[in-house]
Amino acid sequence: MSLRERSRSGFGIIEPCLPSPAKVPPSGPGWLHEIKHDGYRILARRDRTGVWLITRNGSDFTDRFPYMAAALELLPVRSCIIDGEAIVCDESGLAVFELIRSHGSKMSAVLCAFDLLELDGRDLRRRPIEERKGLLAKLLHDSDPDLGIVLNKHYEEDGAIVFREACRLGCEGIVSKRLGSIYRRGRSPLWLKVKNPDAPAVKRETEEDWGR
Repeated sequence: MSLRERSRSGFGIIEPCLPSPAKVPPSGPGWLHEIKHDGYRILARRDRTGVWLITRNGSDFTDRFPYMAAALELLPVRSCIIDGEAIVCDESGLAVFELIRSHGSKMSAVLCAFDLLELDGRDLRRRPIEERKGLLAKLLHDSDPDLGIVLNKHYEEDGAIVFREACRLGCEGIVSKRLGSIYRRGRSPLWLKVKNPDAPAVKRETEEDWGR
């Protein structure tokens, strides 16, 4: 079954909304900030035809992460589309990309959910980010984090403070989203990503660029 056939519920193939690169995080009110974890970007989809975990480039990872798929099945909804990052954390709680690529990731991977695009047939993509996040938090409120889905919390402190703490923890960086922003395909000027230059993910990207 093709990805297009799987999407016959009416929402079609959804291209993820991507943050635009920035050198420094935005300051002042009007923004919310999320930790950027090192893993696989996943659109987790559930409808009357089944459950799928689709990567940013369209690969089907449903069989790769069965516990994550099972957690999606247990949510108290008829249908939903959740945007998030599939991650595996080390003993300190830091998401490590090498761990999610390993054979044992089937048992330990979780979906770190940060956006809700559809809920029971209602398209939420043009609703403001804060409304979508509120609905997502309510949806995941009673879910067991050990079963495969966790909420990626956001922070409304000044962006520089959140970025500093993310770097101190060794995270990949932060993504800052303007309050009121909708979910659009491709790069959004209202979503900004600032990378931690010392994070393994950033060093890996640099090495790949030098190798080209």
